[in-house]
Amino acid sequence: MENRTRIQLFESVSIPRAVLRMAIPTVLSSLVMVIYNLADTYFVGMLNNPVQNAAVTLAAPVLLAFNAVNNLFGVGSSSMMSRALGRKDYDTVRRSSAFGFYCALACGLMFSLLCTVFRAPLLRLLGANGETTGATSGYLLWTVCCGAAPSILNVVLAYLVRSVGATLHASIGTMSGCLLNIVLDPIFILPWGLNMGAAGAGLATFISNMVACIYFFVLLFTRRRSTYVSLNPRHLRRVDRNLVAGVCAVGVPAAIQNLLNVTGMTVLNNFTAAFNSNAVAAMGISQKLCMIPMYISQGLSQGLMPLVSYNYASGNVRRMKGAVVFAAKISLSFLLSMAALYYAFAGGLISLFMENADVVVYGTRFMRGLCLATPFLNMDFLAVGVFQACGMGKKSLIFAIMRKIVLEIPALYILNALFPLYGLAYAQLCAEVVLASAAVVVLLRLFQKLEKQYGEVRAT
Repeated sequence: MENRTRIQLFESVSIPRAVLRMAIPTVLSSLVMVIYNLADTYFVGMLNNPVQNAAVTLAAPVLLAFNAVNNLFGVGSSSMMSRALGRKDYDTVRRSSAFGFYCALACGLMFSLLCTVFRAPLLRLLGANGETTGATSGYLLWTVCCGAAPSILNVVLAYLVRSVGATLHASIGTMSGCLLNIVLDPIFILPWGLNMGAAGAGLATFISNMVACIYFFVLLFTRRRSTYVSLNPRHLRRVDRNLVAGVCAVGVPAAIQNLLNVTGMTVLNNFTAAFNSNAVAAMGISQKLCMIPMYISQGLSQGLMPLVSYNYASGNVRRMKGAVVFAAKISLSFLLSMAALYYAFAGGLISLFMENADVVVYGTRFMRGLCLATPFLNMDFLAVGVFQACGMGKKSLIFAIMRKIVLEIPALYILNALFPLYGLAYAQLCAEVVLASAAVVVLLRLFQKLEKQYGEVRAT
């Protein structure tokens, strides 16, 4: 009965209602995740110590690198599962979920091992110096050396559960960990608690991710007879070349996309670190604040993916196109509003996180540059989400290469040379204007091609 209700959501529920039912839990989950990310910055900022805040900023590329594994096995497997669901191939759904889970677990454990063994060179690569090395190392101990596996599995399990239409449970699992992290942060970070500083933020993150994973394990165990998601290792015996190729066709480009994001953030942090720890702290706060609209836009795109995948696989192009257009309208309205809010109140928002005059001055100028790119994220994220949902990994990879290698990283070098430090905040704008324009053109051509391929499609 539960599975039948979710199939109706994919096939017959009105497009606005279907999009909102799929997207709202994911967007709420993304919003809570943003608050969780801001919590580390906020409570560490209460120490009024730029070194501790800089440590969280410098470690961010490593945590972002987790998304490479999340996307390889989370996005890759969930896309495969939703498309198989659209074809009524339930055996492939189960095998894809088991494959994604156990591969993510293995990668998480390997991540922890490598970062533990090579922590010293890693810290140098991240831009840590004599002033920030100790705090950054303490934060990495809990978030990466101990916490890579639960951090990765938390996200991958949410993708697997969401792919079969259980967006609410996926969001509850993610949000449970985030909310616990917010509660634990002040206890571990601040002087009236354990007074661990940035390391305390890392410990809170580790514990909260463990709790989120436990939620998903309990959920899947209790519903093992009524869900298509399987963690049974026996399904790994029937993993074949076609399944691996299908997961990797979407997952590998998505993983490369995130590795390129890590590269871009590392370059940005190294440029900023060349000035002082106040500039690093200000850039970190500005980036975290700009993650609010970015994560919400990404959440909408991720929530939409199962609906797009299912209707693409079943040939209902009209419903697929209608869902994307509806999502684009509501996302653009929200992002324009957020950009205007950030530009007008940049200084006040930065001062909420650290009462340091230099940090506020740096952060105000950084935020006003970064927020200008926000409205253009709309079409970029939606286009990549559609490509991933349809198994078109090459197109999403091309967009990733364009964003970082062709546009944003060269812009960082050029703008920093022309306008030292403050030019860095405008590199993303340069990239996103081009990518948003390209996304509109590519999506229009894709829908025209699919409509021609399928001919007269079913009425929604």
